[in-house]
Amino acid sequence: MNEQLVLNHFIVSNPFVDRFNEGGPFFMSLILICLLLSVFFLVKGFIALKKNREQSKKMLKLTVDSSLLGLVLGFLGSVIGLITAFDSVEAMGDPDPSIFAGGLKVSLLTATFGLFSFVIARAGILLLRWSLKDEGKD
Repeated sequence: MNEQLVLNHFIVSNPFVDRFNEGGPFFMSLILICLLLSVFFLVKGFIALKKNREQSKKMLKLTVDSSLLGLVLGFLGSVIGLITAFDSVEAMGDPDPSIFAGGLKVSLLTATFGLFSFVIARAGILLLRWSLKDEGKD
């Protein structure tokens, strides 16, 4: 019983999970997949650094592409959230500000998560590029 309460406390009532769901699970999931792919490619690139430099460079390029895709998906979700907010304003005529704020919140959450995933991947890209340059000097 206590295990179920702990599980519910950490997963169901987690503020990160709440923000993820508020941002729209479809776009947030796509951005999360891009982030996980970026991290996977980075790890694979660092592992291949000593053995196969060409594979490491390929992983670097894939990381750049997947991080940019996450960023673009975040902004696409942002634009769609804004369109949804303005559709609700148009449909209601004189809308409640909370409905409009909800649409703006969705748009900002997807853009923020896209930017976050891009920054995390960019930090790894810089480290991998730096490691590739150091390996080239040896």
